[in-house]
Amino acid sequence: MTNLIVELSKYLLMILMVGYVFFQYFYYRKKTDAGRRHMVGMQNFFLFCVHFLGYLILFLKTEDSKILVMYAIQLVFFAAYILLYRAIYKNASRQLVTNACMLLTIGFIIQTRLSYTKAFKQMIIALAAAAVTLLVPYIIRYWKKICKGTWIYGGIGILLLFLVCTIGRVEYGAKLSLGTDSFSLQPAEFVKITFVFFIAGMFRKRTTFLWTVLTTALAAVHVLLLVLSKDLGTALTLFVPFLFMLFVATRNWWYLLSGTAVGTGAAIGAYYLFDHVRVRVSVWLDPWSDITNRGWQLAQSLFAIGTGGWFGMGIYQGMPYQIPVALKDFVFAAISEEMGAVAAIALLLIYLSCILQFFLISTWMENRYYKVIALGLASIFSIQIFLNVAGVIRLIPSTGLTLPFVSYGGSSVLGTFILFGIMQGLYIMKMDEDQKLEKEQERDAAGPKKAAVLRETVSQKAEGSKKEGRKQKRK
Repeated sequence: MTNLIVELSKYLLMILMVGYVFFQYFYYRKKTDAGRRHMVGMQNFFLFCVHFLGYLILFLKTEDSKILVMYAIQLVFFAAYILLYRAIYKNASRQLVTNACMLLTIGFIIQTRLSYTKAFKQMIIALAAAAVTLLVPYIIRYWKKICKGTWIYGGIGILLLFLVCTIGRVEYGAKLSLGTDSFSLQPAEFVKITFVFFIAGMFRKRTTFLWTVLTTALAAVHVLLLVLSKDLGTALTLFVPFLFMLFVATRNWWYLLSGTAVGTGAAIGAYYLFDHVRVRVSVWLDPWSDITNRGWQLAQSLFAIGTGGWFGMGIYQGMPYQIPVALKDFVFAAISEEMGAVAAIALLLIYLSCILQFFLISTWMENRYYKVIALGLASIFSIQIFLNVAGVIRLIPSTGLTLPFVSYGGSSVLGTFILFGIMQGLYIMKMDEDQKLEKEQERDAAGPKKAAVLRETVSQKAEGSKKEGRKQKRK
């Protein structure tokens, strides 16, 4: 009976994921607030169905009561998180809140399937991160002095990267974290955010040639420290957004083209300077030539994706544990194997919806400082997803980056919660401004109408007085 339920569940899970994505994109066709709220309500329904079905299969296959405890904690968390956002922030983007919960749901399911211990630890970190970052939109909306800490942001970023470069722990050939085996922190996840605020603050001051050169030099310090730590994936996630922010702030095509040329040259130089880069490129070009050693990870990833097919093997029906680092860098391959290509594509469409909304927020912002911040964070988020998924499916060499909200990693989860909180703050700020403007326009439009009504009333009273006077004279 359990095997039958598991077999049917993979099709039902696919239908639920597709349904969620359908209502997600149908949301944009609704013109009224009531219609959009209905679409988000349907998304919430599919979200909780996916969550229930995933943990039902996990429990049936393991018969471990701890799975039920984890499910109950997560259920309360998702319900509380959605309701608290609605109660605290009336103008928040409900779709972003729901998307964050859906991404976490998929991550929790696949992590629990691979390692209950790590999944439970990830859940506790996610709960704490969600509680702490619930204040981020409020800070963005009301703390006006946030734009005055430009040099602080830059200093913190450079200091953290310098510490990683000098005393950081080596993982997979690169210095990535600070701490011990029991507890470690990846500062680069937070430097991505301080970097964006630093660059936006610099361009807020001025965009002259000399100031742009200074800003570029300080941005290069961030990137070079990452290169020296051999964390080239994160270096790329800072470099590309910097080009976009530079172009939006200056509107100078020459900066964009010259920066692209410099970046291309740096990538070629990294190939000749670092052995592990050459190894990753050679594995990318031909993983089958050394399949039992260097090409093992990529080969297992491709085998897993091919084995899963369109509908997947079903939860606990595949062998995602054969993929090295399946919980982190190659979690997309594990999802593709057991949930199927359709569910994996639905996951990418959820990410795409978040990215589109992030870039829309950037276009909505009239203040250049906030516009550049939104653009920078949107670029970092989208580039990280592209580099992760493209490395898993062998479109580009693997970069070692995590998949936001889905991959295992406390620093990644906290950093992504902060990023979503900042974007929510900018969205709320824009909605508040639009509502204030609408009220002012209604008040201005109501002014002439009130004056006209008053004049009409005075005229009628005057005419009535004249008629009354004529009657008195006739008497």
